[in-house]
Amino acid sequence: MDSGKLGGYSNLQCFLDCTTPTVEIQFLSKHSFSAWQTPGAETVKYFNLGELWDQYYEWSAYGAGTRVRLPDGETLVQYYVPYLSAIQLYTNKPFTPSRFVHTAFRRDNISLKSLNGDHRNEYAKLSTSWNGGAWDARKSFGHLCFEFFEVCSPYGRVPFVDKVYELAHYFSGLTSLTSAELSPASWMSVAWYPIYQIPAKRNVKDLSTCFLTYHTISASFQDIYFQKFTKDTLCYSDEKESETKSEENWNNVSLTPFGLATYKLEGSLWINPETGDSEKIASLFSAADSWLKQLGVHHHDFNYFSTHSI
Repeated sequence: MDSGKLGGYSNLQCFLDCTTPTVEIQFLSKHSFSAWQTPGAETVKYFNLGELWDQYYEWSAYGAGTRVRLPDGETLVQYYVPYLSAIQLYTNKPFTPSRFVHTAFRRDNISLKSLNGDHRNEYAKLSTSWNGGAWDARKSFGHLCFEFFEVCSPYGRVPFVDKVYELAHYFSGLTSLTSAELSPASWMSVAWYPIYQIPAKRNVKDLSTCFLTYHTISASFQDIYFQKFTKDTLCYSDEKESETKSEENWNNVSLTPFGLATYKLEGSLWINPETGDSEKIASLFSAADSWLKQLGVHHHDFNYFSTHSI
């Protein structure tokens, strides 16, 4: 399968755009938070985690649709269901048991750990290659107050939103914390599995490709990801919809993936040489790998995708 009639169109970039959550931001004085501030900023932009999870509600129910252009020039919409693959939340200071329920347990193949306020994590320095100097890597990562790593087979998982609210029963901070309370080391990973396409196609192997995206969820990174949608965004069905999105998103922040891993990536449907997709995949994979190594994290899905990428 060659690039055919893909031209300058990037199916990969369209997927990344269409699966990037966008959240309305709020503003606080920089004096409201003493840690992890952007140098020179007078205000802190932040969002509530509960509002972030709401962005995945429709995707979890119906799938996230991304426009895919086939080599013969035909276009279809491929739908992916998101699953919470991993998440770690680091905070400036430990929270009292009166605010959060602290527990540690293993159930089936799912591991969940919420640590009490006496547990302090001092890790190695984190690379600043993707943070634009917004965070002093010499500082502590903060207090690891919550982590979750999915190890179930994809067939035994529940969609993203269902999993988040299931976990929130054990750690209420998942829905009550704000991004301004999180250190730059806080992150999540989302696994995207294909479910159907419109119109339906057969024997297109690349339509079975799965993706693993990585997102930071700290206020310290929001200056990097703050953006406004434009008319040439690939994933809008028409110009009118794009214009509407453009008007609505001036005060929003997009959590653009900083890392990526793929599974069953075959052929050239997702790798258009004219748009630098191969280099982008390599760069995003390297960033994810570096992030996990420096945090000292064993991410089951990443390891599986890495050894079964084709």
